[in-house]
Amino acid sequence: MRRNRNVHGEKSPHGANLTRRGLLQRAGWVAAATAFPGTLVFGADTVDSSSVGANNVSPVMARLSAYMSEARGRALPDAVVEITKHHILDTIAAMVSGATLPPGRAILRFAVAYGGQPPCTIVSSKLLCGPIEAALVNANLAHSDETDDSHAPSLSHPGCDVIPATLAAGETFGVGGTQFLRAVALGYDVGTRVTMTLGGGKTANAYQFEEHRSTHSISGIFCAAAAAASAAGLDARQMRWVLDYTAQQSSGIAAWQRDTDHIEKGFVFAGMGARSGVTAALLVQSGWTGVDDIFSGPDNFFMAYQPKADPAGLVDQLGERYEVTRTNIKKWTVGSPIQAPLDALEIILRKHPFSSGDVKEVIVRAPKSEASIVNNRDIPDICLQYMVAVMLLDKTASFAAAHDKPRMSDPAVLRERAKVQLIGDDELEARLPRREAIVEVTLNDGTTLSEHVTAVRGTAENPMPREEVVAKARDLMAPVLGAANTATLIEKVLSLENVKDIRELRSLLQRS
Repeated sequence: MRRNRNVHGEKSPHGANLTRRGLLQRAGWVAAATAFPGTLVFGADTVDSSSVGANNVSPVMARLSAYMSEARGRALPDAVVEITKHHILDTIAAMVSGATLPPGRAILRFAVAYGGQPPCTIVSSKLLCGPIEAALVNANLAHSDETDDSHAPSLSHPGCDVIPATLAAGETFGVGGTQFLRAVALGYDVGTRVTMTLGGGKTANAYQFEEHRSTHSISGIFCAAAAAASAAGLDARQMRWVLDYTAQQSSGIAAWQRDTDHIEKGFVFAGMGARSGVTAALLVQSGWTGVDDIFSGPDNFFMAYQPKADPAGLVDQLGERYEVTRTNIKKWTVGSPIQAPLDALEIILRKHPFSSGDVKEVIVRAPKSEASIVNNRDIPDICLQYMVAVMLLDKTASFAAAHDKPRMSDPAVLRERAKVQLIGDDELEARLPRREAIVEVTLNDGTTLSEHVTAVRGTAENPMPREEVVAKARDLMAPVLGAANTATLIEKVLSLENVKDIRELRSLLQRS
């Protein structure tokens, strides 16, 4: 039997017919693509995805890719718009404040050394880079510490991937504020559902610890890719190709927990996903084609990552349940597992004020897997014992204290820290992804004060209103950008519908 061979005389995979006639036909597709609206800005040849016969795709992929392609023109509910603005503002504040920290300074040094060309903003600097580098740098800034948002059901930090990726793609393609908002909301919807689905009937938290993979990076890259692809205005088939290249790049090992400088953690949680998600979108926007359904068929994504997973989770309540509304904004600029204990201690102090010298012992009960993440860590903002000691001394937990590593050796802090006992609790573990905590304070006179926090401040069950989100953002950004610039930036973000081109934010995001 005659076998098909490619132009180099090699056997073509899957019997693909690369005859002279076929090559001429493909050349015709490339020529026709010049008339395809929204195709490439980089001058490469492109293929109109509507002119190529699509392979069979699963109902899940068909629904998901259609939803993604239509997001740019689909209005969001008013409540979702408002919450999305909160998360955009909160993440920008994380980028700005992150630039002042060692991990942020490290990624800015990379940007200076690497160079790059416009058209994209590097936050808290005067640098301009290409979209891929800008996504990487700004995402790392956003997770230079523990200021950014988190999505408990998917065990991920969506904002630090989504917003930098959307900003990079949005500046590249000149999107308006409304399209920016819709792309961001889409990113939260797509990426979080990936790791929730990978749970295979369990939680994403269980998946990470059983499989030793990083849910944060896997969710993050799909979040970033979906948002960037929406900003690029891709059609349904192109969205399927974006998901294909996203899946091929998805990676991450839970060894990030051993990072003591928060630099690798920032890359795994944010920089890697934002960079790779934008790459996937730009490759397809430039004309690349790919596999039509990476979620079904031979050697698909779930076969590689979690054979027990039901792909239907990718579209579960899609368009009805907006994941941005289930994403937590942190009141405290510390790791997520420390939020509930600090809430509990603040409530105890408000009900029964005492001084640190009055305290004999503090027992903190947290979910077992969460406790292991924040137990006696070397990084201040993810060390529960240190942050509780700070709370006892300062009666609050400020951004400055959460990043004051020398203070971890202060004798006063060490004295209070020695009073703190962290216990991994099986009952609280069973309630994940709810991040509950029980704090019990015993005073020297024998008085016992206890608080069980079931809904952390900033979660969907106990949300921070606009004024609290604005206050947090102002506190983080004003020392870096100045009070006037910060006020104008906050106003712009909260009225994004009136922004005709997202590039209008550049002068407000940058500093000398």
